[in-house]
Amino acid sequence: MANAVHGITGKTYLPTFVEAQEEPVKRKLRGVRLDDVFDVLGSLASSWSLTYLLFGWLTGLQSMVGFVVVNFLLFLLSYAVITAIKNPRQEIKDRIITVLLFSAGVILISALLFVVVYTLTRGQIALGHLNFFTQSMEQAGPLDPLTVGGILHAVVGTLIQIGIALAITIPLGITTAVFLNEIGGKFAKFVRTIADAMTALPSIVAGLFVLSAFIRTGLVPRSGFAASLAITVMMLPIVIRASDVVLRLVANNLREASLALGATKWRTVWHIVLPTARSGLVTAVILGTARGIGETSPVLLTSGISAVMNLNPMQGPMISLPLQVFDFVKSPEPTMIARGFGTAATLLLLVLVLFVLARTFGGKAAGVMSKRGYRAANRQSLADEKRIENLIAARTAAKTRQKRNIKE
Repeated sequence: MANAVHGITGKTYLPTFVEAQEEPVKRKLRGVRLDDVFDVLGSLASSWSLTYLLFGWLTGLQSMVGFVVVNFLLFLLSYAVITAIKNPRQEIKDRIITVLLFSAGVILISALLFVVVYTLTRGQIALGHLNFFTQSMEQAGPLDPLTVGGILHAVVGTLIQIGIALAITIPLGITTAVFLNEIGGKFAKFVRTIADAMTALPSIVAGLFVLSAFIRTGLVPRSGFAASLAITVMMLPIVIRASDVVLRLVANNLREASLALGATKWRTVWHIVLPTARSGLVTAVILGTARGIGETSPVLLTSGISAVMNLNPMQGPMISLPLQVFDFVKSPEPTMIARGFGTAATLLLLVLVLFVLARTFGGKAAGVMSKRGYRAANRQSLADEKRIENLIAARTAAKTRQKRNIKE
C-alpha cells in the first residue's frame, strides 16, 4: 500500500488506491464432487490392472491376501498421483486420510456382515426345524437327524446365567462408577487401575479363580450359579469402565444447579446424574452383556456340559449356548456341525433381541422422555398446580379471617 500524502495545510490524505489482496481459497472437507468420483474410479482401474499384471503375468503368485494388499497399496499410490495433478499438498493428505478411514469402516462392516451371513447361512438347516428350539439333546445322539433334539436347555441355561450375572453386575458396576466420579480420592484411583487391568483378564483365568476359590473350597458346587460368578468377573470391569466414562460426560453445571437448589449430594446423583446418563449406562450394560454371553471356558470349568434341562442354578451342570456350540462343532458328524452353526446363529439373534429391548426401554437420549414419562410429568404438574392453588386459597382465607378478627 502506498504511503499517506501530507498536504500544505498539514492534513493527511489517504491514497486513492489499494493493492488487491487475494483471499485464501477455503478447502472443502465435506461433500463429494464429480471429479472425486472419477479420481477414485480411475485409481481403482489402474491399481487393479497393475496388480493383475504383476500377479498374473510377471510373478505368477497365487496368494489372494497378497493380491488384495498389493492392490490396495497401488490404489493409494495411484490416487495420490492423480490427486496431486490439480490439488495442493494439504488436500492430498486430506484425501489419503479420508480413503484410509473409509477403507477401515468398509473392512469392519464387511467382516461383521461376513460373520453374520456365514453363520446364518450354515445354520439355516437346523433353524428350519421347530424341535431345534423346543427340545433338548437328552434323547438325541450324534447320528440322529436334525428332526430329533434341540438347544432349549442351552437357551434356558444362558438366560439364567446371564440373568444372575446381571443382577450382580449392574448394581455393583454402576455403584462403583458413581464412587469413582462422585467421591474420588486415592482409593478411587486404585480401583480405577484395577478395573482397567481386569478388562484384559483372560476368561480362562476367571474360570480358574471361581474354580479354586469357590468350588474347590466347597462354598459353591459346580453349577449355573458358579458359572454366573465367573461371567460376572468378566462383565464387571467392562460395565465399570464404560459407566465411568459416561458419568464423566454429565455436565458439572447440572450438579451445581441441583446443589444450589438445596438438594443433597446423593439426591443429586439419584435424580440428576443417573437419569442424564441413562442411555450411556444402558450401553455399558449392553457391552458387558455382550462380553459375558459369549464366554465359553468359564462355563466349561465351573458348570460343565449337560444334555438335559436344568432349571436349578444352584445344583448340577448347566450348559450355555457358547459351550453348546463348542460341544457340537467338535463332533465330526455333519448333523452335529449343522446344530453347532444353528446354535451360533441363535446366539447372534439372542444378542440382537437383548440389544433391541435395551434400546427400547432405556435407550432414550438425555432429556428425552418416553410417552409414559410425559404422562407422569403431566400428572405431577397438575398435582403441583392444584396444591399451589389450595395453598394460595388457604393463605387468602387466613388473611381474611385475620382482618375480620382485627375489625371485631
